[in-house]
Amino acid sequence: MLDPVDELRRVIQRFFRRFGALAADSTPCGKPLAVAHAHALMVLLAQGELTQQALGAELGIDKSNVARLCAKMVRASHLKQRPSKRDGRSRLVSLTARGARLAQEVDGASRARFGALLEGIPEPRRADVIVALSHLVDALDASSAVPLEERTTE
Repeated sequence: MLDPVDELRRVIQRFFRRFGALAADSTPCGKPLAVAHAHALMVLLAQGELTQQALGAELGIDKSNVARLCAKMVRASHLKQRPSKRDGRSRLVSLTARGARLAQEVDGASRARFGALLEGIPEPRRADVIVALSHLVDALDASSAVPLEERTTE
């Protein structure tokens, strides 16, 4: 039997791979977009206009990666940017009409994929799975609050 750390790592890695998260040119839900692009669409659909910094924080990516992602999304006509009136260094981003339509498609495909996944879990265990994943996200949030140099790598 594996120790709990190895078992958690093995299960999460298997889930990540089987879900299709490693595909570079499509989402796990089958849309021909990079995963970060699809997630940015869904975040902006749900939250509306955000700063690039807030979008990057929500996606868990640094400012140079969010800037590149936003530039790519602007070129695809999915996103528009404008300077913030409060802070001239900040850029506000929001969906274009085309981006909003695509975001709704991505959101629908995501809901369908997760609905099918949930159907594969016996009814009495579904809530347990959701609670366990919520605990895992909380642990990730807590561990990311610790500076990198203070984290153990063992």
